[in-house]
Amino acid sequence: YNAAFLCAEGRIVGVQRKRCLPNYDVFDERRYFQPARRRDLHLFHLGGIRLGISICEDMWVDEGPLGLHGRHGVQLHVNLSASPYHAGKGRVREELACRRARENRFYLAFCNQVGGQDDLVFDGGSLVASPEGEILAEAPPFEEAVVLLDLPLEAAGPVPDRFRPLPLPAPGPRPELPPPPRVRRPAGEEPGEIYRALSLGLSDYFHKNRFRRALVALSGGIDSALVLTLAADALGPEAVAAVMMPSRISSRGSVEDAQALVANLGVEAHLIPIAPIVDAFEAALAPIFAGLPEDVTEENIQSRVRGTLLMALSNKFGALVLATGNKSEMAVGYATLYGDMAGGLAVIADVPKTLVYRLCRWRNRARGAVIPEAILTKPPSAELRPGQLDTDSLPPYEVLDPILDAYIEEHLPVEAIVARGFPEAVVRDVVRRVDRAEYKRQQAAPGLRITPKAFGTGRRMPITNRFTVEWEG
Repeated sequence: YNAAFLCAEGRIVGVQRKRCLPNYDVFDERRYFQPARRRDLHLFHLGGIRLGISICEDMWVDEGPLGLHGRHGVQLHVNLSASPYHAGKGRVREELACRRARENRFYLAFCNQVGGQDDLVFDGGSLVASPEGEILAEAPPFEEAVVLLDLPLEAAGPVPDRFRPLPLPAPGPRPELPPPPRVRRPAGEEPGEIYRALSLGLSDYFHKNRFRRALVALSGGIDSALVLTLAADALGPEAVAAVMMPSRISSRGSVEDAQALVANLGVEAHLIPIAPIVDAFEAALAPIFAGLPEDVTEENIQSRVRGTLLMALSNKFGALVLATGNKSEMAVGYATLYGDMAGGLAVIADVPKTLVYRLCRWRNRARGAVIPEAILTKPPSAELRPGQLDTDSLPPYEVLDPILDAYIEEHLPVEAIVARGFPEAVVRDVVRRVDRAEYKRQQAAPGLRITPKAFGTGRRMPITNRFTVEWEG
């Protein structure tokens, strides 16, 4: 069972098993636990107070244990949660906790986990809601905190049959407490909150897995700039190294932008020109490729050389390589297996490209401008062939990201997405790319989840599929 223990005076005085087991998105509790039976739902009479306990999903289900507790006169209900973060989730929890407290006319203490666990980030934000549905106290998000609050609870008198009496005295007088903290969460997707979530997820993954060093392949583009900045902020610049691996195709501007960012952040940097290594690969393959035109194969050799160098540095120094691909690229497969996808953690794999820009601008505005303006304003490019731009292969990100959001997060069919004003040919091409790129995503490093529907454990799709109906416009 998934169970909570009620402890008092140094001993376990009660156990409450979880009844509502989630089995959707990132949750798999039915694989590991049995649900509590109705007779396992206990009500406690503790120090004269009628107390109820539940665990996470129990609070989210309309017909869950909280209604039973309310009908039997519980005065204080405690919900112990490990509710993972996505943008806007904090406000949803606040509204739910207030509604449950108001519906059942009890005080509700919602206690949430904080910290990173693999791809999930838990944002904390524990709170206490009144029977009137008002938040009385709330802990700050993304950090551990202890909140003390006095509640006007009076001894409830005789113990009803359904309650388990616990022979503990009512608490005596206590000193008056100062007013509790109250946190105002943003109404929607807020870059600062998302930046803190990514920082916490990165920091905990790094430290809990006992890494001492992080490596970032720094190209001079915006994705690697954001990842390097996040790493320096979350881990400290002394724990981060940038690896610049320019090719003959890399522009001088990209190299200079990368060097400027390194100087602004104060991180260590290594410069490894890859042209001689790429030449050696191409020479070795020349007899086999004779007579064939150059194509994406030669482009990907550059990316895979960089991946090989990064992993060599990782092996030698025990460093964690941070992959720099964003959600837009991962969605449509605009990434190179064993190349720019190489790494142990994909920090922004759930961050759409348009949000990457917003996060960079927020970081410069809120904490000091470290990301050069040139990185923010130049057209995005993989720089794997002369004059290459992302828009050569993809729609503009202002078009691509809303289509991806509709298909991946809203689960809309092509027709519904087209009805929003997007060209049908573009929508079908994007959907086809998403479905075909599953094999890449299943080989990718774990990515920190900040949206309601991230790739990975929350979106399990078969690699071999016939989802896409071929269409000719």
